[in-house]
Amino acid sequence: MTAHQPPQTVRANGIDICYEIFGNDNAEPLLLIMGLGAQMIHWDDAFCEQLATHGFRVIRFDNRDIGKSSHLTGGKRLTPLELLKLRFLRIPVAATYKLIDMAKDTVGLMDALGIKSAHLVGASMGGMIAQEVTLSFPQRVRSLTSIMSTTGNPRIPPPTREAAAMLMAPPPRSKEEFMVRFGQTWKVLRAGSFPEEEALDPGRAERVFARGLNPAGVGRQLRAVLASGSRKERLHAVTTPTLVIHGTVDPLVHPEGGKDTAASIPNAKLLMIPGMGHALPMRFWPEIIGAIDKHAHGAAARAA
Repeated sequence: MTAHQPPQTVRANGIDICYEIFGNDNAEPLLLIMGLGAQMIHWDDAFCEQLATHGFRVIRFDNRDIGKSSHLTGGKRLTPLELLKLRFLRIPVAATYKLIDMAKDTVGLMDALGIKSAHLVGASMGGMIAQEVTLSFPQRVRSLTSIMSTTGNPRIPPPTREAAAMLMAPPPRSKEEFMVRFGQTWKVLRAGSFPEEEALDPGRAERVFARGLNPAGVGRQLRAVLASGSRKERLHAVTTPTLVIHGTVDPLVHPEGGKDTAASIPNAKLLMIPGMGHALPMRFWPEIIGAIDKHAHGAAARAA
């Protein structure tokens, strides 16, 4: 059975960060960084356990403004007009913090846990944060895996109309509305038929709701993404071994976002998964975990 340390909270970069560890203390450290508005439990327990069996000390955590980590204050809900001004007039979006601050949270967590360097695996906004850690703190990153993410390049095609509407929808006003919205949201993001996932969604929604919602925090996270600009030119200087994973039918971050990430980082490997949207369904785990395993352990072997 995989070793497991239950959720704990630690002070890092001036905030409280909730984290959880799967795997042995002497295994290769691997941090999982989740995306916009998603708690650490969106990295499924079984996904973390399977990664740990491949020789990793898997650490998942709640980003700032989500789950059991610190909830900040300030900022207003993003408006469609602001998005239009950003997209067409390049007028910056105001933000309480940016991705670099979330990158510093990640490094602060590593410091608190006594981890000098680690493999980083980030999904969506988590991939952006992982890229920013790699750019700003390269000595702390053993390997980078960027999943269903992008460079911030404004030329990447936008989300589908359905995914964009979901992103800009007002927050649910009750638990019942949240439960319905959760299932609807993930059906859009998966972009296909996944009955085995839909059967688990009510239980997942219950668990997310029980840990606490923070709609204002999700808004601040979205502003952080939009205010941080493009990393494309800076990524040309990355020497960290990099793997980019993206689904061919991603409705939220266009597949070109993954291709652009791989094209921007020298020697990056690109894995496009047919039929995968903006989610990590169980049927794709063998391919995803296998790719992370090969990539991270390969990077560790070359560095030894």
